[in-house]
Amino acid sequence: MNDGVASASTQRCPALRERAMQFNYHRLMHWPFPEVRHAYSVQDTMRYALSLGVGADPLDPARLKFVYEKNLQALPTMAVILGTPGFWIRDSGTGIDWLQALHGEQYLTLHQPLPIAATIIGRTRVKSITDKGAGKGALIVFETQVADLPSGTLLATVTVSYFCRGNGGYSEHGQPSDLIASAMPIMPSTPADIICDLPTRPDMALIYRLSSDMNPLHADPAIAQAAGFPRPLLHGLATFGVVGHAILKTCCDYEAARLRVINARFSAPVFPGETIRTEIWRQDTDVLFRASVLERDLLVLDHGFAAIQ
Repeated sequence: MNDGVASASTQRCPALRERAMQFNYHRLMHWPFPEVRHAYSVQDTMRYALSLGVGADPLDPARLKFVYEKNLQALPTMAVILGTPGFWIRDSGTGIDWLQALHGEQYLTLHQPLPIAATIIGRTRVKSITDKGAGKGALIVFETQVADLPSGTLLATVTVSYFCRGNGGYSEHGQPSDLIASAMPIMPSTPADIICDLPTRPDMALIYRLSSDMNPLHADPAIAQAAGFPRPLLHGLATFGVVGHAILKTCCDYEAARLRVINARFSAPVFPGETIRTEIWRQDTDVLFRASVLERDLLVLDHGFAAIQ
């Protein structure tokens, strides 16, 4: 926590100072998230897998069990779209400049294999808020616990960090700032033990949005261009899901119950139709990974960690 004296940058820029003053640590830490009840079906489970390209080879029995009701399994990464609070930071009451917010890191812990159909309840809370400084941003970490509604069994814990570039410097006005240590691993300098290339379809974002985020940035070329992109982007969580597929394929023999943890940091967006290369390092039951797109030789996920059972 800082001493409450405004920095030179906020003194010179009234807009920065006003934004920092509107940002309220205590209000956000006690943000009233409603419990989200979410019922999903066997068809939803198959649609999610299809949206990530898992059914690209319909003759592969290992993949078929994620997209066909016979012996169906749910992809572990489907937990990230269950019981979510939606794009809550867009609420004006948060004081967050949501137009400058970036999805920074994604963490997923599976406590139980996901049912292929269920009614779940999602309970969300803000875990920490850290001021990175005026002109830099604030880091907000929030967590959703996904539980089976009838039994109360905890299925998954989903943790997300947003880097809010427009809200740095808020602690200079007397508000707290949490100290957090990064949980991201250091990547090896040695060549990867495994490389897995998975293509994305040109229409992948259009299919994925039917399972999750309907943001037109992922569908409307005019809106993508207005945001500074040549064409619509693939959802970050779709990239996360494709990389999760790579881990499931190469390290879990396509057994969903074996993937217990998967975390990563987003570094760049993917365009639908690009090929995602996942580089994997095995360390006993732990896995380190990163992902890039071959067409642009660009890193898109970094500091990845997975725990395999």
